[in-house]
Amino acid sequence: MIRTLRTAVRIGRRRPRGVDLSHPARSPLGSAVVNCAVYRDGQRQQGDLPAADAIRRVREGRPTVPAQGAGGRSRPPGFVWIGLHEPAYEEFADVAELFGLHPLAVANALQAHQRPKVERYAADTLFAVFKTVRYVGNDRSTATSEIVETGEIMAFVGPDFVITIRHGGHGSLGPVREELEARAELLTHGPAAVLYAIADHVVDDYLAVTDAVQDDIDAVESEVFAPAPRGRAPRRSGRAVRPDPSVSSAPSDGFDRSVRSARPGHTGRTGRIGRTGRTDEVERIYQLKRELLELKRAVAPLERPLHALATQPSRLVDEDVRAYLRHVADRLTRVAEQVTSFDDLLNSILQAGLAQVTVAQNEDLRRISAWVAIIAVPTMVCGLYGMNFDHMPELGWSFGYPAALASLVALCLLLHRAFRRSGWL
Repeated sequence: MIRTLRTAVRIGRRRPRGVDLSHPARSPLGSAVVNCAVYRDGQRQQGDLPAADAIRRVREGRPTVPAQGAGGRSRPPGFVWIGLHEPAYEEFADVAELFGLHPLAVANALQAHQRPKVERYAADTLFAVFKTVRYVGNDRSTATSEIVETGEIMAFVGPDFVITIRHGGHGSLGPVREELEARAELLTHGPAAVLYAIADHVVDDYLAVTDAVQDDIDAVESEVFAPAPRGRAPRRSGRAVRPDPSVSSAPSDGFDRSVRSARPGHTGRTGRIGRTGRTDEVERIYQLKRELLELKRAVAPLERPLHALATQPSRLVDEDVRAYLRHVADRLTRVAEQVTSFDDLLNSILQAGLAQVTVAQNEDLRRISAWVAIIAVPTMVCGLYGMNFDHMPELGWSFGYPAALASLVALCLLLHRAFRRSGWL
């Protein structure tokens, strides 16, 4: 078994990483094992045992006749839950051999960046991969900063064991374990209840991240469609449009954007938006689309296998737990629909932002062309009178020079007024 694992999992030795002390259950010695506990009849048993002793305690104490739950359904007599954080091959090889885990599943568990999935190995082992997400709040986001940070949780679920492996600096399962231990009736359903609690915890994080991303999209949308800055009033039919004081300038939805901006970690920006600001907003939209794609990669692949797990009969998941999983699957579907709608909305905002950048560039070109036309008049007149011919009109006239200057000024002012009326200046 060890030789097979060495062939399937070609992972070198890792350098020791910093210990995550975000939860009291984390080992202060730096071991990959975060927690190992035995549960029987919905209650955690006393004592912290190694994995081999824990599973031996569960299997030796298994009754001859399975315990009956509500409705006559059999309940697992007990199980062991082992939690690990980024284990190395040497740390996980003994655990994999003890529980008879499939080498391919072990290889996927030790290597991060796996696609979310639920796979069945043999008839009594499930291997589930969940992508965890976290919203990263920045005071000012850039085109390269991250908004959504991802990690992974792998779970091996058997008749009398659950093995969870976490990758990444967030998504701790300590609070999930504590919440389950407080719900003894749910914990009596065995390892399936742990699988449900993990899925519910992951989907809760999806909902929180989608709400935060929606706030960012709303902030970008309000800035892209913000009115022109002061000093550059919008023009219509060649004349400046004066704002109507009777019309409120608040957003049409009646929601105060300042409330959203006051949220800790919110990345929305307010203020005057010029041509450079429009370009910044286009970059910001591209950033949101990139992070939204990361969220979509976490949500979309999990939708079908989780729905199958919640609807298809299984020896490891009883009917009561499937009812809970159906609720989680419904919420996951809602998250997937939100992500799709966000992507469509960002496409529309991006097209509007690019159109505004194009309009701003056209305005600059018209302004440059108007000044070139005004400067061309004195350039042409001065060029004609600078050809040094002996016989030219008005050369001998004493008022020729003042008259020429006055004519040039008058023509330039006339052109300037005409361009101003047409909206080019």
